[in-house]
Amino acid sequence: MAKAKKSNNRKWWILLVAVVTVTVGYAAYMYWKQVHEEEQARFALYPEFGIELPLGYKIHGIDVSSYQNFIYWPLVKEIQGEDVTIDFVFIKATEGLNDADKQFKRNWQQAKQAGITRGAYHYFLATKNGKLQALNFIKNVKLEAGDLPPVVDVEDLYGVSPAALQQGLKEWLQTVDSAYKVKPIIYSFADFYQQNLGKAFNDYPLWVAHYFNEGNPRINRDWVFWQHSDSGKVNGITTKVDFNVFKGDSLAFANLLMK
Repeated sequence: MAKAKKSNNRKWWILLVAVVTVTVGYAAYMYWKQVHEEEQARFALYPEFGIELPLGYKIHGIDVSSYQNFIYWPLVKEIQGEDVTIDFVFIKATEGLNDADKQFKRNWQQAKQAGITRGAYHYFLATKNGKLQALNFIKNVKLEAGDLPPVVDVEDLYGVSPAALQQGLKEWLQTVDSAYKVKPIIYSFADFYQQNLGKAFNDYPLWVAHYFNEGNPRINRDWVFWQHSDSGKVNGITTKVDFNVFKGDSLAFANLLMK
């Protein structure tokens, strides 16, 4: 009789464990399903631009260089997908100590004429002197009221140590800040920033590049611009182009511009 009682108790425990396991498993699945559906819903396909755009952002833009060849800016201004237009553009100005992008002057002038808010960026070479690179940028870029702050694009160590990169980058930022009286924006890929720059530059506005992510860019600090795709299309541009969003409303965007 005692053995039969123990056997029944064992069966009830097995049944209870099975029920709890199924219940917890089902709850976990439903939670995953809900989160996954929410993540998926954060992007929507815009055929006009050939890519999915993140939802919840009102201000969209692109960035260009001589790689995009000859750009017809009136068409860039006119393109619209539902409620999305091209509101701003970052334009490559300089690289290293002496190089200036061959399309910069034309893009800089015609983007403004088309009524698109413009910004200029410098491609940083970690092997070169930071201050001299900053002077190259300053020589070529005359910022005006209504322009975006200057940007430094840093995305490669080129064989130098992170400490050497950081020192040169600080020289660039300080020199440009002094010249334009505004804090520059740092552009970098999320992983590169966290591995090689980190907290030492957290006081500077960040334009972060992070693709193939359904939600926000995965970086452990605040950001201002997010480059979410490198394969968009825009009327007036014959190549693929990077797409970006601004994190904020129109008032925050206006407050960011040069005065």
